[in-house]
Amino acid sequence: MSKHLERDLESLERDLLAQSSVVEQMIRAACRGLRQRDSGVAAELGELEPGVNSREVRIEEECLKLLALHQPVAVDLRRVATVLKVNSDLERIADLAVNIGERIPAIASRPDLRVSGSLDEMAAMTIGMVRDALDALVEFDADLARKVCRQDDEVDEYNRTIIAELHEVMQHNGQLVEAALHFFSASRHIERIADHATNIAEDVIYLVEGEITRHQSEEERRASIDQRSAR
Repeated sequence: MSKHLERDLESLERDLLAQSSVVEQMIRAACRGLRQRDSGVAAELGELEPGVNSREVRIEEECLKLLALHQPVAVDLRRVATVLKVNSDLERIADLAVNIGERIPAIASRPDLRVSGSLDEMAAMTIGMVRDALDALVEFDADLARKVCRQDDEVDEYNRTIIAELHEVMQHNGQLVEAALHFFSASRHIERIADHATNIAEDVIYLVEGEITRHQSEEERRASIDQRSAR
């Protein structure tokens, strides 16, 4: 690898990490605002979103320039491809955080809508998944990435629990339907953030091992791990 290529790759990855730091801040703010019913969080998130959007475009442009200029191969090509995909996932996570913030005023207007205890657990696990996926990227840690993938099912289960509770609330109190629907959407957005964290983790596995694991079943993932361990 040329010194120029390595320099450009490192600069690209630094930009991506700067992006991830802002996005993680947005997730934490959105989940905190939802838990505390703080309508002011929406404005805070709205101020951060333009910076995320502009950085996403800049990172993508730099990836394309690097591909055209250096024509990387093997692991270097995987590094660029991973940055491109993770960059897109981070921007979508930021969008989802903003969407959560937009739901908070309607939820806050109905203090009699009880917030499920599963919310804090789901939010904490989702934030942890995003953090671990990005740590796995920095450390080239495929095992940590696989841990993130396994946690996605737990977040899905939390989301199903919350939705079932909201259905019951709406059936028994028509006045809470609008607020409950906003809460339903917020919960779904958190679950989608976990999906994007899983995407990032799968991209890390591809980066480290050259294996595309997206859409694999749990049994296929285990078989892949066993095959690698036997080598």
